[in-house]
Amino acid sequence: MSSDLAVLEVIAEPTRRRILDAVRDGERSVSELVEVVGMHQPGVSRHLKVLRDAGLVEVRPVGQRRLYRLRAEPLRELDEWLEPYRAELAGRLDALERHLERTSESLLPKATRP
Repeated sequence: MSSDLAVLEVIAEPTRRRILDAVRDGERSVSELVEVVGMHQPGVSRHLKVLRDAGLVEVRPVGQRRLYRLRAEPLRELDEWLEPYRAELAGRLDALERHLERTSESLLPKATRP
């Protein structure tokens, strides 16, 4: 299985996306993540393990606490994988825009056409 698909499967879970959103701007402790996610600590810890295994977060021990932060590299790889799909969608949207412009001009009364 490609790493792009593994990352995609990991972030498909809404709780994991909320955790990633929470650590996007900086480090967060498990207790902070429990508060943000609204889940008990064991559940948050299980999700953090999956995110760690996928390389999406890294942990830094500070005394008894563990601080988690985002690792953006796997998301950049996923972004690169998605680029051809975005380009295809953009091309279709451009074609739709051109079509709508042509058809809307033909619907305007002759006196108001540009």
